[in-house]
Amino acid sequence: MQNSPQDLHKKILGRAGERRGADFLRALGYEVLKTNYKTPYGEADIVARDGDTYVFCEVKARLTDAYGSAAEAVERHKQRRYTDIARFFLQRLGREADVRFDVLEVGAEGVHHIPAAFDAARPRGKKQ
Repeated sequence: MQNSPQDLHKKILGRAGERRGADFLRALGYEVLKTNYKTPYGEADIVARDGDTYVFCEVKARLTDAYGSAAEAVERHKQRRYTDIARFFLQRLGREADVRFDVLEVGAEGVHHIPAAFDAARPRGKKQ
């Protein structure tokens, strides 16, 4: 089954947004560890490290806020998915660590970084 032109456009926009988001985090001094990190629980757009804290980033690339802000698009089910992804990552890492869940809104005007955009259970991770 082929993707529609609209689906292809969304995919290209999303990948470009993820690249801009990763570059943005690197410029802030973060170490980008993984992009498009796939797990049995889903995919994290970016996994980075900010000092001793592992940061799981959802990137939302949008050309307009006509359907709400990008951050508003990170609904509860996606937050739970990111919690499971973080748990999986930490288990593979084999140690406890601080974690944080950020959102990067990428648009025509630049990147808006929302650190600790949502709070989720942090299995095996220490609370901030």
